[in-house]
Amino acid sequence: MRVEIWSDIACPWCYVGKARFEKALGAFPHRDEIEVVHRSFELDPHRAKGETESVLKMLTKKYGMSEAQARAGEQNLGAQAAAEGLEYRTEGRDHGSTFDMHRLLHFAKEQGRQDELIQVLYRANFAEERSLFVDADAYLVELAVAAGLDADAAREVLADPSAYADEVRADEREAAELGANGVPFFVLDRKYGVSGAQPAEVFAQALEQAWDSHAPLRPIQQNGTDDADACGPDGCAVPQS
Repeated sequence: MRVEIWSDIACPWCYVGKARFEKALGAFPHRDEIEVVHRSFELDPHRAKGETESVLKMLTKKYGMSEAQARAGEQNLGAQAAAEGLEYRTEGRDHGSTFDMHRLLHFAKEQGRQDELIQVLYRANFAEERSLFVDADAYLVELAVAAGLDADAAREVLADPSAYADEVRADEREAAELGANGVPFFVLDRKYGVSGAQPAEVFAQALEQAWDSHAPLRPIQQNGTDDADACGPDGCAVPQS
């Protein structure tokens, strides 16, 4: 079964929500049969590359809150993150464009290292002192290597603005079609949606419900056998006298 997660590296609730989802997934009996795919969603899609400002300044401008309110919000997020065992810097973080990060995540998906990269990016943005948006290309290559990717290949992706750009935009269009106007947004088996950084218990219930409806057909036995004469790609069964 597939679980798709629309998220943005700049989204603190995505950082927290991922940890809560993984807690539920870790306790799920069929966890080894779940494929998790990360999808792109930009909270600030019109921000130009290199256009950077402090998180506090961005919050006061975008949401019309006072600096005191913005600081209190960051403190609350820090407490929520700590409850999930996550580090979270409530002061001194920067905000900028995440488009190149999403392009790199699509490249990482092809290499089977997508989850490793998104985890490294989250930690860099929310826990590390170094800004993820200053001297971004060089830092992203370092983080790609930390996630198990080849440095030269990652550098080539970042040097070509068109590389994986269509994939990012396709994810964002699909999010809109699914009715997602915020992240994190979880889609289970293309049947169930969970919006926001819900408690692990909610994710556990969603996994169970999606799995139950996803379960394969169970054959009905007749006369002690599962199979009867039928036709297939290799032809039809020959009646035996």
